[in-house]
This record gives sequence, C-alpha cells and structure tokens, in this order.
Amino acid sequence: MKRGEVRRLTLAALMGAVAFVLQYFSLSIPFLSPFANLDLSALPELIGGFILGPVGAVMIIAVKLVLILIFKGTSSMYTGEIQNFLLSCAYVLPAVLYYRKHRTKNGALIGILISSVASVVVAVFTNLYLIFPAYMVLYGMNWDSIVAACSAVNPWIKDLPTFVVFSVLPFNIVSRAITSVLTILLYKRISVPVKKMILD
Repeated sequence: MKRGEVRRLTLAALMGAVAFVLQYFSLSIPFLSPFANLDLSALPELIGGFILGPVGAVMIIAVKLVLILIFKGTSSMYTGEIQNFLLSCAYVLPAVLYYRKHRTKNGALIGILISSVASVVVAVFTNLYLIFPAYMVLYGMNWDSIVAACSAVNPWIKDLPTFVVFSVLPFNIVSRAITSVLTILLYKRISVPVKKMILD
C-alpha cells in the first residue's frame, strides 16, 4: 500500500474518531421534542468528504458508527445506527459528489444546499418509518404516546403531521444549517494543511 493511501486511511479514521467524540457533546432542544439532541458529528464527515471524496466520506461515517457500537452499544436494535448512517450519507454524499464536478466555492455551497434538503427529506422518512416504529416495538409505545410525550414540551404538536412540521423538520433544518455554516467557515482552513499532509 502506498504511503499516500495509508495517510488517506489514517485521516478517515481520525475524522471518524472526531465525529464519534462530537456526538458526546450534544445539545438537547427540549422545546422541539424530548428526543431532539443536536450534535456536530456531521462536521468532520462533510469536511473529510470534501477532502477524501465519497469513499472516504463513507469510511468516516463507518468509523464513527463502529466506535459508537463498541463504546456505547445500541438501545434501538441497531435502527438508530442505521438511521444515523442513512442521514449522514444523505447529508454528506450529495455535497461531496457535486463538489467533485464543480470544485469552486459556489459548487461547495450548492452541494451543501442539495445535501441539506436531501437529508431533511430522509430524516422525515426514517423518523416515521424506522426509528420511532422501532422505539414503539422496544418500549411498548404507540404513536399516541409519542405525540403525547412531544406535546408535553411542544404544545404545537397535536398529531403525527404536526409532529413532523413542528419537531422533525425544524430540528433537522437547524441542525444542517449550523453544520453547513461551520463547514463553509472552516473547510479551507482545515483542508489546505491536511491536503499537504496527504500529498507530501
């Protein structure tokens, strides 16, 4: 294996480890729902993806999830981890793939915008058809109990549609907006020395 490839693999592993650590520094947003926790783990995934490409991005996401399973385990019969993988890929890969063909600042901005929209759409479907159904099976809950728990902290939530509109959508939009802005601000500062490290 060439030295450059070893460095790329090492960088992917380091970025994955950083993403794993950032998951521990999550911020609860209880006024949206009791399940809303914001973290910045997508930041190294997106920056690393811009540097390493789509394969490197998936490797970073995979390293993060493997570390989560090793050190934290799963409490959702792996559905939470599957959702995490799907959302991470939906957010990172469209931006990385678009940026590979349009390697300009505007290309990065458009790619991030496409990714943000894609990940929000995926978040709605995974919440409705994967993660919450799994919780209901695991904890003997139903949609009425989920809505009631959310309504207790967010009175605008009355049923499933309002749960999506006033919890799932705003949480994911805010989460992606914060990560996107930080990526735009930090990417050049991080990518220049990292690329030199890989290429030298």
